Amino acid sequence: MPIITIQSLDHPGIEVFTSMTEAQLRNRLDRDNGIFIAESPKVINVAIDRGYTPVALLCEERHITGDAASIIERCPSIPVYTGSRELLQQLTGYKLTRGVLCAMKRPSEPTVEEVCRDSRRVVVIDSVVDTTNIGAIFRSAAALGIDSVLLTRQSCDPLNRRAVRVSMGSVFLVPWAWIDGPVTPTLNRLGFKTAAMALTDKSISLDDPELKKVDRLAIIMGTEGDGLALSTIQQADFTVRIPMSHNVDSLNVAAAAAVAFWELRK
Repeated sequence: MPIITIQSLDHPGIEVFTSMTEAQLRNRLDRDNGIFIAESPKVINVAIDRGYTPVALLCEERHITGDAASIIERCPSIPVYTGSRELLQQLTGYKLTRGVLCAMKRPSEPTVEEVCRDSRRVVVIDSVVDTTNIGAIFRSAAALGIDSVLLTRQSCDPLNRRAVRVSMGSVFLVPWAWIDGPVTPTLNRLGFKTAAMALTDKSISLDDPELKKVDRLAIIMGTEGDGLALSTIQQADFTVRIPMSHNVDSLNVAAAAAVAFWELRK
């Protein structure tokens, strides 16, 4: 286990932690499928448990025998870069959560068919771009019985560093895939009914008994500002609203997703 103490901001090998954008990490040419960054020992250990491959570790000196010790023990062949808290904060531009970052290989992307094969409850994240919302939706999905997650290409990458951290590692627990083309025809072909979460004159209540009867259901959640596109709503098998009080007309997408997951769990 090579432990490398860094003294400057341009030490060779640490650029994955310091100077590369999310897009550059995804497109690393010297890795099969790119790199992502996991933050905090708990999240890193969840990723390793789920078969993700660590590449390098960055941590404060005090964590080598502390919070990072179990990770170092599990991954004895990867380089461990370390330095003072002040230097690492300069390198990353932010205070590290519990002082540990891990660069990991991105896995090969599964297909929609693969992640949905044995699923009965699916969420489709359509054009949600806020990393915090993505992480929160994944965390609720893992906790509340969603079997798999599909994302349109306009959505934020679930392996974005902040999305991973907010999810507390749930992005590693629930199978997910990118979905291309019209959502409802694709999912109908796989045996699902779709429920678009939207406020329209034809929306049915989330607690409508008909929804509970559906064996395989995909819940479509729309973007933070404008919600779902009209075409997506029109193609869906159901349009669904959450009953609310005090003339409140909507919830944050992550909060709405959690409510929907609980009510429509199988």
